[in-house]
Amino acid sequence: MQEFLGLPPEASTYAHEIDGSMAMIHWLMFVLFAGWGAFYVYSLLRFRRSKNPAARYGGLKSKFPYVVVAAVAIFEGVALAAFDLPLWAKLVKDIPSEKDATVVRVVGEQFAWNFHYPGPDGIFGRTDISLVSPENPLGLDRNDPAAKDDITTVNQLVIPVNRPVIVRLTSKDMIHSFGIPYFRVKQDAVPGQSVRLSFTPTMTSDEVQEAVARFYRIDRATDTDKFSVFVAQQEYRDKEGNVLLAKGDGITPDVAGKLADAGIGEVRLGPYSPIEVACSQLCGLGHYRMRATVTVVTATGFQEWIKDQEAALQQ
Repeated sequence: MQEFLGLPPEASTYAHEIDGSMAMIHWLMFVLFAGWGAFYVYSLLRFRRSKNPAARYGGLKSKFPYVVVAAVAIFEGVALAAFDLPLWAKLVKDIPSEKDATVVRVVGEQFAWNFHYPGPDGIFGRTDISLVSPENPLGLDRNDPAAKDDITTVNQLVIPVNRPVIVRLTSKDMIHSFGIPYFRVKQDAVPGQSVRLSFTPTMTSDEVQEAVARFYRIDRATDTDKFSVFVAQQEYRDKEGNVLLAKGDGITPDVAGKLADAGIGEVRLGPYSPIEVACSQLCGLGHYRMRATVTVVTATGFQEWIKDQEAALQQ
């Protein structure tokens, strides 16, 4: 489905349903476009002056065309509602229990995303607006017993694969929009409101990176700056077996020259961090840089990350 629509890989459980709904809308619009286009061409030919020299152009007297236009508009509305409202109801109502999910509090601000994990105790610590500072953007009260194990990050969301994620979304200053295209997630963050949404990732970041990797031509004249956010998806060696480009490394002018000397003209590259949170509300002059990295890891990898974060809190 995503190939037909030109969308990124489906990396969440309900991404296929979202894509199906969008495909239905595209087909519906295509049918309407073809129908109205054919009617327009028919009208041009049927009522052209050379065939109707005595035609009067004082306007339509019959109400039938207006009835047809109204009927088509009603059909469009009913069709869209019939397909999309049940899906929307499912997404907003079928939120799993928090004990079976990874719960993250997400707070948008100009111009960053703040992520707040409750820690091993599963309880979010107290926050206070008077404690907000550049070093403590969420105003987390570390004197609160429930907050001592809380984990906070800025522009870095880490979540486990194949486990539901519940996001408690809000904003500190103005309306932002929390969007993750790979998961087909998009929800406005509104000041003073806490909106819950849920999704379940089905691909790790490494799997997404592999899925979107492409071959690119490389030679001595290549502008390697345009590959600054890409890394190699496989290892490249010369005839003597020396590693010219290791998997996970980026392209530099020196590397490009060595590849050219070895007769390697194409390399397979993927984005260093393929999954991102992007704000899709124009929220100010710094809107363009309001992006966060999403890292989807295995359950074991997530537990290791939690342990590392907890160890950092003790230092």
